Amino acid sequence: MGCILISMPRYEDAGHIQRIVSRSGIWEQSFICESGNEMLRCAEDRDVSLVICTKRLPDMGYEELSTYLPAGVNMLLLTKDAGLEPFSSNIIKLLMPFKSDDLIDTLRMLIPGSFSFGRRAKPQKPKPQRSDEEKKLIEKAKVTLMDRNGMTEPEAFRYIQKTSMDMGRTMIESAQMILMLNSE
Repeated sequence: MGCILISMPRYEDAGHIQRIVSRSGIWEQSFICESGNEMLRCAEDRDVSLVICTKRLPDMGYEELSTYLPAGVNMLLLTKDAGLEPFSSNIIKLLMPFKSDDLIDTLRMLIPGSFSFGRRAKPQKPKPQRSDEEKKLIEKAKVTLMDRNGMTEPEAFRYIQKTSMDMGRTMIESAQMILMLNSE
């Protein structure tokens, strides 16, 4: 497992992150870099698995840094911007402020080899297949909603789906209820 490179606008903050990483015992080596260029030089000289940084470094933004990092190096982006959507699949964000445990849990997800970029694929349960009769019932309820309420097909389907979730019923039961209420 490679090392972690940490860069924050304030050196003290990077040191705090480094202490959390060290105490967790998850990663054996971590280094503080004061700029994006320093991170890139370190990434050339060392086996780096993860970069922890903020949105803006003294000399470049996280987007630029990400494009120059070697393939296979993931980035943990620490940000206050809840609306920020990372542009790359190798970037995961952690909203600040965060608890030490949140950082540690996120780091555990990012341990190379144990997860596919932090997310273990859950075994999928086979979805129960609806019979033709059930499909026709849902379709009939959608048509009823579209005719009576002026909904589009996706809106009608979503309405049946949401109603069933809100009421703790199956979509079939919700479709039956819609048809019963509109049969008058």
